[in-house]
Formats: sequence, C-alpha cells, structure tokens
Amino acid sequence: MTGTLRIGDFSPDDRHVHACWRLDNTSVMYFRDPRRFGGLWTYPSPEALAERWHALGPDALAVGCDDLYARLKGSARAIKAALLDQGVIAGVGNIYADESLHAAGIHPRRMAGKLTHAECGRLADAIRSVLGHAITRGGSTFRDYVDAQGNPGTAQAYHMVYGRAGQACFGCRRPLQHAVIGQRQTVWCPACQPETPPH
Repeated sequence: MTGTLRIGDFSPDDRHVHACWRLDNTSVMYFRDPRRFGGLWTYPSPEALAERWHALGPDALAVGCDDLYARLKGSARAIKAALLDQGVIAGVGNIYADESLHAAGIHPRRMAGKLTHAECGRLADAIRSVLGHAITRGGSTFRDYVDAQGNPGTAQAYHMVYGRAGQACFGCRRPLQHAVIGQRQTVWCPACQPETPPH
C-alpha cells in the first residue's frame, strides 16, 4: 500500500505519523500512513498473539501444493478473491495475486474449488517465485512506498500484468484485459490465462 514503517528521523509535526517506538539502540522506528490503510494492534499475552496468527492461512512464501489444494477445495469464489483472503493464504495482495495467476496460467475468474491438484501446484510454485523475486527487488513502489531504510522498491519494473491493462502481453502480444474481481482491479491475459482451461 502506501504507508511506511521507517527507522530514522521524522518531523514531530507530520500528522501522518501515527506511532513511534524508541528502540534499545536509541534509534526511533515510526509508522507513517497518510491513507490510513494500515493498523496497529496490541495483545495481552504471547498466547493471544499466537491465537490471532492461527486465524491466518499458511505463509505464502512457504505454501505447498497439497495445502493450497486443501484450502481451496469446495470454494465457489473466484480464485483471485480466494487468494486475497488472508485466512486462505497469508501474504498475497492484489499485485502479487495478478502476477502469480499469470505465471501459473490461471484465469482470475476460475472457481477456486475447481482447480486441479496440478493447477494448485503450479499456482503455489508461482506464488512463492513471484513473492521471492519481489522481496529481492524491495517490493513494488507506485506512489510513496519505501522500505525501513527509505529505499523504494523496483519490482514494479518486472510486472507482467499488474497495472498494464490494455497493453500487449509480454508472452503472446494479445491485449491484457481487466475487470473488478473480488472488489479489486484485476488484469490478465485472455490467451495465456484462458477462462476455460484446455483438457
């Protein structure tokens, strides 16, 4: 999104800084969130925190085929919407859902519960790969996202579909399509990600 968790100096007059922590080494970490999409929670005990984390799905960086298949089984939602549900899989947002579905060759409107075991394997591999590459590149910066040291990400320069609606697919050169799926803008290639998969 657009908020930042930074270590360093900040202006006390910045009305978008919502929390500050003085660390043991005397540096300051602060949370700045102009659009107020983020949030902070406190828990009375480590057990309460563990209970909160237990409600999340598996870590997207470690999800495997069998786990993803089991979590999607029976779901009537579009796979794009299912991927955005942090209770299904934790750590996939709008950008990387589009990128992962494209890498796996899966249409974002496909019913999640109808994906085959093999498709879930391709999707799990794609999610781990896409997120891994994005982390290596510092994430995607479109507006004001920066890491804790103030550096912008460069992953957006490698996006295959996200933010490229109407442009040519890098693979087949067909125009990329877009629609709102799961209440989020979604981009895909109609040729590389067919709505009806070949049998």
